[in-house]
Amino acid sequence: MLAVFLMLPACCNLQYMFLYHPSPARPSADFLAERGLAFWPSADNYRGLIDTAKSGTIKGTVIVFHGNGGIAAFREYYPGNLGPLGYRTILAEYPRYGGRGGELGEEAYVSDALETIRIASDTYGGKIFLLGESMGCAVAAAAANKAGAGIHGLILFTPWDTLLSLAREKVPYLLVKPIMKDKYDSISDLKQYKGRIAVIGAERDDIVPISHALKLYESLPGPKRMWTLKGADHNNWVYIIDRKTWKDVMDYVDGEEQN
Repeated sequence: MLAVFLMLPACCNLQYMFLYHPSPARPSADFLAERGLAFWPSADNYRGLIDTAKSGTIKGTVIVFHGNGGIAAFREYYPGNLGPLGYRTILAEYPRYGGRGGELGEEAYVSDALETIRIASDTYGGKIFLLGESMGCAVAAAAANKAGAGIHGLILFTPWDTLLSLAREKVPYLLVKPIMKDKYDSISDLKQYKGRIAVIGAERDDIVPISHALKLYESLPGPKRMWTLKGADHNNWVYIIDRKTWKDVMDYVDGEEQN
């Protein structure tokens, strides 16, 4: 995932080769149906996937921005955990991933995220939450910054503070600076955000060390809470987090936790 990008110096445009790992394959409708998912908002021009499981009262809509590897269709564990808690889940897909067109890069991804948020808000109304995973945390942070009060809360799994800060740990600064085009500066993007933010770090993360999640958390000026998943690393936390923690996280960002 991020390790390749962070270990290799290259000229500016080559960051896309190392940071992004788009899969051109579009998932089939049958593949999605087996996982309780469907194209959203339509199969003809989809920009994400939606859970199809029926539930009772819907508390709000969670839009998920996944990490830089794989595609949205592989993230069925999000609706699997959020659905029983009463949340509609949209798995946003990035341009150039999952058979979608468009361009790679921070500007394209944030613009695309804002359009996804707009459509979800217009379609469903109610509370909109953004959930990020790794690189997706930075996309969610930038989108929340631009969307403003329209975002009720943020859930950030294994986030970094800034991409530059993370890269400096792996590559000498003089080699990092020329390659950096996308900034993904979540500290800056969230400095004005007023909603609740849940930060979830993986104790043994060696790709985005938990120190970056801590730095981001410490910088947040608004209401916030952090969880550390003991024994978890960057890729296996989904098997370690339990349903109680999922509920605690969503109760917090939704304002329902017990004092």
